Amino acid sequence: MSRFGLARRLSKLGVCSRTEAARLIVAGRVAVDGKRCTDPEFPTHAGVRLQVDGRDVVAPAYRYLALNKPRGLLTTASDEQGRDTIYSCLPTDAWLAPVGRLDKASEGLLLLTNDTGWSAWIASPASGVRKTYHVKIDRAPDSAMVESLREGLTVDGETLAAVDVSILRAEARSGWLQFVLDEGRNRHIRRMLAALDIGVLRLVRVAIGGLLLGDLAKGQWRELTLAELAACGLAVNPDAPIVGNAKGTPSAAPRRAPVAH
Repeated sequence: MSRFGLARRLSKLGVCSRTEAARLIVAGRVAVDGKRCTDPEFPTHAGVRLQVDGRDVVAPAYRYLALNKPRGLLTTASDEQGRDTIYSCLPTDAWLAPVGRLDKASEGLLLLTNDTGWSAWIASPASGVRKTYHVKIDRAPDSAMVESLREGLTVDGETLAAVDVSILRAEARSGWLQFVLDEGRNRHIRRMLAALDIGVLRLVRVAIGGLLLGDLAKGQWRELTLAELAACGLAVNPDAPIVGNAKGTPSAAPRRAPVAH
């Protein structure tokens, strides 16, 4: 039987983030088997009875959301400097965590869920789930540039590579590139381009696996169905409960994601 610290257990149950759970515990608002506990690392198992503010904690139905993250929002639950976060765009009736991250200056498709096991799998390079990005750069792209990016680059002692890089559009003083990654290191694409002295004007994630950003408006979100996730190569436990329309139409996996504008 898996044992986790109390704060981590609350996070896995979708009550709140692990950091917020620790605050609740230290404040004396959490009980374990009827006894108040103030230790965030107190060991717990799956059968333990947990209460927050006197109310029983029960495993919620899993939810899977797609958000079109606008540029300028932080991918975090809260910010010490009071800057805007993605949670200003999301429903407030449940706590959902982002699957991976998009930095403040980046935009596009971001998944959120309270299914921590699925989230860890999707975000792991071992899953093989590929992410597709459209990137506007401050110069006209050419074949030599693309070849250098395809070969991979060593930046600050770290090797950064892409599954594929291609030209989407070439203009006189700018252009669009498509990057396909099977892992996402910190500022991965920006660092690759900076190593070639190329500036990024926009960076938009347009697909995760076969799931397309499509026409989802900026700042808007929608529920994803189990059938849709499975059709896009993002399958989850078929026995997991899910909130939302269980009869949604699956999205077809794309051969090439549409260029962002």
